[in-house]
Amino acid sequence: MKASIVDKDSGLTVASEFYPKDEAPIKAVRPGWAEQNPEDWWVSLKNAIQGALFKGNVKGSDIEAIGISYQMHGLVLVDKKMEVLRPSIIWCDSRAVSFGERAFKTIGEEQCLKHLLNSPGNFTASKLEWVKEFEPAIYEKVYKFMLPGDYIAMRMTGTIATTVSGLSEGIFWDFKDNCVSSDLMDYYGFSKEMIPDICPTFGVQGTLTAAVATELGLKKGTPVTYRAGDQPNNALSLNVLNPGEIAATGGTSGVVYGVNDKINYDNRSRVNIFAHVNHSEKQARLGVLLCINGVGILNSWVKRNVAPEGISYQALDDLVATIPIGSEGLSILPFGNGAERMIENKEINCSIQGLNFNIHNKAHIARAAQEGIVFSFKYGMDIMHDMGIDSGVIRAGKANMFLSPVFREALACVTGTVIELFDTNGADGAAKGAGIGACIYSSAEEAFASLKKIDVTEPDGLKADKYCAAFEVWKERLQRMI
Repeated sequence: MKASIVDKDSGLTVASEFYPKDEAPIKAVRPGWAEQNPEDWWVSLKNAIQGALFKGNVKGSDIEAIGISYQMHGLVLVDKKMEVLRPSIIWCDSRAVSFGERAFKTIGEEQCLKHLLNSPGNFTASKLEWVKEFEPAIYEKVYKFMLPGDYIAMRMTGTIATTVSGLSEGIFWDFKDNCVSSDLMDYYGFSKEMIPDICPTFGVQGTLTAAVATELGLKKGTPVTYRAGDQPNNALSLNVLNPGEIAATGGTSGVVYGVNDKINYDNRSRVNIFAHVNHSEKQARLGVLLCINGVGILNSWVKRNVAPEGISYQALDDLVATIPIGSEGLSILPFGNGAERMIENKEINCSIQGLNFNIHNKAHIARAAQEGIVFSFKYGMDIMHDMGIDSGVIRAGKANMFLSPVFREALACVTGTVIELFDTNGADGAAKGAGIGACIYSSAEEAFASLKKIDVTEPDGLKADKYCAAFEVWKERLQRMI
């Protein structure tokens, strides 16, 4: 959980803080499962907010608006007392894949794609169906289902609400009829009473209660004026709002997110389409999202289990740079964090291929991991290209995998795009989104006027051929696995 305080006049970040200081735990009761306790999010959020206020020497009474960004596709269930009924089934949990596949076939693939723009897949709706099937006693107590950001907003304001963008992330939204999908609700047998009220992405969505204001160190009545999933919000943070613009992230998962103004879809639902933060019935703005689950989590695994003990991420990047492009024939398929939509919801796990005991060492594995992550980006971007999403520029915040020079070089060379890095993050963007929603800013252009480009990586023609050759080897090995 990260909190940023942004000065409304300069647009600059006054202070940021995050909590916990190590990676937040994910509980996996069984392989492919992934759960977190929503109460842990709240404790971390409280610590992050109070830390940011302290760092910036800011009074809580000076905060004028709050924006929320959150992990997409998760499921939070509450009863009528607004008490959580079970741990959240989060975005990378794979248990509901078979439910989504059956729904896709039964409702009809063409019907789903034309109306939902996606297969129901492993998204929030299918996770709710899993609870209905295997935990009926819990399901009977459900008053409302929510996404993680809806839960945080509920804790802050006492109001249960969601957005069209959020409903589309859960595959509840019918884009053709511009309403909650009756096809999906009827198929799964969900009551529409379980759906939170719909609020605008930008605008007053509720205000802090007195008790919560005291708990957080803020003032009663402070409005929550923006919420969005992490990837639409990341795009907003980079001022990616118009058709043809592309944003990317390289955290635990990796995402390439392009904006389209046409209601389009991938026939195999390998990339997904959601309502962007500025989508409306009159003006389509759709986020075409490529997600790779195994990105930063693979790099982190290598750091903990393969690299020399105690090594920093910067030192790991230096180690990676000692190995030539292509890792001397070693390839890693980074698919060890649940079912991957890009390969049609298959769960093939991570694999190391081409390992030679006489050639390869820890540094080769570290390099092959970063290249494998990049090659998965390239594989998915080729799918997006076939959908008409193409751009010569990718915008990203200088964080996570984008801190690695080899990662940036490899991505630029193998995709032929310019990588532009900006001094921003999702928390900064959510704060500015709150400013837009509270009418502190008249437009996104005004809100992001202070956004600064801090680094550019251009394709290197001399290295591009080597990266592309290594990608073809990687791709052939992937094809054999799927």
